[in-house]
Amino acid sequence: MNASSGAESRRLARAAGGQGAAASGAGGHVAGAQKAGAQAGEPIEQTLYEVRRKIQARSVSGHFANWRIAMVAATQLLFYGLPWLQWNGRQAVLFDLGARKFYLFGMVLWPQDVIYLTLLLVASALGLFLFTAVAGRLFCGYACPQTVYTEIFMWVERLVEGDRSARLRLDAAPWSLRKLHAKALKHGLWLAIGAWTGFTFIGYFSPIRGLGAGVLAGSLGPWQWFWLAFYSFATWGNAGFMREQVCKYMCPYARFQSVMVDSDTYVVTYDWKRGEPRGGRSRKVDPRAQGLGDCVGCSICVQVCPTGIDIRDGLQYECIGCAACIDGCDQVMDKMGYARGLIRYTSERGIRDGLSARQVRRRTLRPRVLAYAGLWLALIAVFAGMLATRSPLRVDVIRDRSVLAREVEGGLIENVYSLQLMNSTERPMTVTVRADGIEALRIGDLQPGAPAVIELAPASNRLWPVRLAVPVGAAEAGTHTIHFELQAQAGGQEKRLAEKSSFIIPE
Repeated sequence: MNASSGAESRRLARAAGGQGAAASGAGGHVAGAQKAGAQAGEPIEQTLYEVRRKIQARSVSGHFANWRIAMVAATQLLFYGLPWLQWNGRQAVLFDLGARKFYLFGMVLWPQDVIYLTLLLVASALGLFLFTAVAGRLFCGYACPQTVYTEIFMWVERLVEGDRSARLRLDAAPWSLRKLHAKALKHGLWLAIGAWTGFTFIGYFSPIRGLGAGVLAGSLGPWQWFWLAFYSFATWGNAGFMREQVCKYMCPYARFQSVMVDSDTYVVTYDWKRGEPRGGRSRKVDPRAQGLGDCVGCSICVQVCPTGIDIRDGLQYECIGCAACIDGCDQVMDKMGYARGLIRYTSERGIRDGLSARQVRRRTLRPRVLAYAGLWLALIAVFAGMLATRSPLRVDVIRDRSVLAREVEGGLIENVYSLQLMNSTERPMTVTVRADGIEALRIGDLQPGAPAVIELAPASNRLWPVRLAVPVGAAEAGTHTIHFELQAQAGGQEKRLAEKSSFIIPE
């Protein structure tokens, strides 16, 4: 998306004597070495995969940092707290795979309700497309689990080892008791957070109160122990070691976001028109008199970036939109007495055409965004409507294939069926069943037209075998359409259903 502004930024940096490249940290040194090699006429060797350098991000405070803290708190309060909520004497949210039932507060979902999951996943994908078209990888920067847990682990790291400079000194120092203690304490806290995260995740699939007792007693099953260890070490490894590597190389979202981002997408952007040419200067000197832009080449934006990129090179797929560089740059601008916003949320078109913030926001309502929003709202409306009108009783009529029709005592022709009844409420349900379609049709030994009554336990299913019979000669030989009419009573609510089937009269 920002290829043009990134190229222009780099061109201006080179015109300024390489000051921008020198300020961009390790990347600048590599670029300088390549340039020197090219001038000397030597071949340049460039690897296809860059060896990872550990990123020690500098802490930063500001408006967007506060938003990240709030989102971390909100998402983790939801994740860690939700399994402990109780509803009608059970866990409020529980995906009971063994019983093949999903509990979502007052709703019980069965495998037959997979349509709701399908709609939810499609709506989530469309929502992701919508948010990406509007504001790029905003989800990644504030709510993605990888970002959230990396942020938590970095807080622990800063608490134990200090800020960026202290951590760099500690990593470079030889091993000692102090260093061993700091590293052991940090990893111990990381493992504790990972273990609690794994325990909570399993608590969504197995009742968490019983799970806690099982952990304390050491009585969990082998699969429970396996998944507890797996998710604990996965959290520890992803957030403690891999960090930005997950966002750069493992996450597919980083790869396909470019097809949804255009020049009007509202993303973190460096104002190269205002910032270039960059370079150091005194606060008392007018940068325009020296032919300089507002960028002082401090590389704070690189130091605070959790993925280690230089936003001054233009938007890159590694950028997760966390806006840490905005907070860091604004602090430098305040110290220099310059206006904030050298790095800000805007669009490529906004920088290129000099649009105001209001004009940039207005251009986000373009056809692509409106199409995504319309489809997303339509799916949400369909999903909500289907949930609101969902029947508390599910019925499937299954014919007995082994016995299509038979003549029994009393001069009756009998067909055998099985009714699969599901009570999707958490209240006992009384179901009244009638059958009609042929004169004198009866259920079992009941009188013609008399109903059968079935009691269903809360949140249960029942396979009910039923025999339908008619007197010999009541209808012509062949297949006749019949209907099962069901009336359900649960908690003072009434629901009527009708299911069609066939009745066979042999010749």
